Amino acid sequence: MPGNNSFQLSALAPFRLDLTAWVLRRRPDNALDRWDGRVYRRVLAVEGQQPFEIAVSQSGAADAPKLDVSISGAELEEAAKAEAASAVQRLLGIHIDLGSFHHRAESDALLRPLADQFCGLKPPRFLTPFEALVNAMACQQLTLTVGIRLLNRLAEAYGAKLATRDGVAHAFPRPQDLAKADVEDLRRMGFSYQKARYITGLARSVTEGDLELGRLESMDDEQAVRWLLGLKGVGRWTAEYCLLRGLGRTHVFPGDDVGARNHLQRWLGLEQPMSYAQVHKALERWKGYGGLVYFHLLLKSLMERGMLES
Repeated sequence: MPGNNSFQLSALAPFRLDLTAWVLRRRPDNALDRWDGRVYRRVLAVEGQQPFEIAVSQSGAADAPKLDVSISGAELEEAAKAEAASAVQRLLGIHIDLGSFHHRAESDALLRPLADQFCGLKPPRFLTPFEALVNAMACQQLTLTVGIRLLNRLAEAYGAKLATRDGVAHAFPRPQDLAKADVEDLRRMGFSYQKARYITGLARSVTEGDLELGRLESMDDEQAVRWLLGLKGVGRWTAEYCLLRGLGRTHVFPGDDVGARNHLQRWLGLEQPMSYAQVHKALERWKGYGGLVYFHLLLKSLMERGMLES
């Protein structure tokens, strides 16, 4: 690509890249969504192009945010900047208006300290519903740390690779990358036999045109969950996780997420573990903002673990 491979994007204030990047990456050993304390980096594999890396840093305070974006790769196409801008907008939620959420928090004695502490967080979103589903399948019935490590191995084995300033990095595998993956190879990475079958089966269905995940965008929540539950390897948690992190439906709190449920229980000061029904009854107080509560409590947990600074 001739010319300058850097450009600037405006984010809707308030915005903090550090908080948003952490909610996207979730664990410090996430090798796909990399963060060094100042720059967020990710390799993109775009159809018809060589893989390239986006590097995003923030200039300007949270109330006047600008994002400096640079792209690098062996053979950059003219369309790479547009693809990079679209990816940044989706991954980091930079144009999402959370004014109504913060207005609601102002009059809520419990929510306000949480919203103030993490003011500038935007709700991130995976690049595709396919990525969201594979993320969820990898993490089913495991700790998030183990799930992230499995995803790292999957990307290293099947994702497009790129030589970067930090060494070789990989993009998240596309359906066509995983469609011909060997189940036994995934098992050697640490995936269970069932998960390996679910992931490769999902990839084949998408690649062969039997499954159009783009249809989810036009469905309401109930329709989307029902449709997703018809897929092998998808239960209620995976479906709701896909709605939140894959479709950007920030009112959805995945009630079967054990970690999130525990975060909510501690935040509410409850002694007993919460059921799915109790989670949704408790969240009626913040109707329409369940997913945002989910993301804020995730950040609170990460801070308590010492993974990010105050």
